Amino acid sequence: MSKRTADPELDIERRQHVAIVEMRRPPHNYFDLPFLTRLAQTLEALDRDPTVRATVLCAQGAAFSAGANLVDPRSVPRPESEKTVNPLYAQSVRLFALNKPMVAAVHGAAVGGGLGLALVADFRVSCAEARFSANFARLGITPGFGLTATLPRLVGAQRAASLFYNGRRIGGQEALDIGLVDALAPQASVREQAIEQATEIATSSPAVVGALRAVVRAGLVDAVRLAVARESAQQYHQFITEDFREGVAAMAERRPPRFQGH
Repeated sequence: MSKRTADPELDIERRQHVAIVEMRRPPHNYFDLPFLTRLAQTLEALDRDPTVRATVLCAQGAAFSAGANLVDPRSVPRPESEKTVNPLYAQSVRLFALNKPMVAAVHGAAVGGGLGLALVADFRVSCAEARFSANFARLGITPGFGLTATLPRLVGAQRAASLFYNGRRIGGQEALDIGLVDALAPQASVREQAIEQATEIATSSPAVVGALRAVVRAGLVDAVRLAVARESAQQYHQFITEDFREGVAAMAERRPPRFQGH
């Protein structure tokens, strides 16, 4: 059954030992600091619930998540100095520190920080229609959300570098081929297949799954923490560049950017 939380942008449904968390910011499911903070709090509460053995992260609307809405400056907090972490990415560390396995149901675009959010999960179920992009360089900024640690870990350093440098979008089939997602389903069935996978995980011993996960993901949280510190340091300088302003303008105007290198 669904549990209507006090937050209209997050919904929780329980199916036996699986908790399904739905992001409700359609159509693009842009996130900002308050939303990511509430998402982390929601998932941490489920992490503490002994009746929950696995979670599913899914979304309403056309996209899984298009990340932060860079056209709206209020959606993009910035680090206070070169030595401080972007508060948006501090929430990503909380998400990666969760103890219970998660399956992401990626039925649509996962772009920028939205791709970073999809990579929080242990597994991703998607569809041919989905699109994935680490498009930061085309916006004139270094990748964030810990992606410089998580994407190479998943698809290999060489493929990750290519996706970072060119910022291109790839479809669901290519994402499956390179290991970015774990399974494809018809678009209308993505969520149900993700729930089925989470249910299978939940039938295993939760103590053993927890121990296995700690071994398999050993060092990941520390790697993400270090990555977001480095990403934030780069972004601190890039947020004020002409290239960043041009990248955001080009995205808003749906045209190729004309970068000058400064």
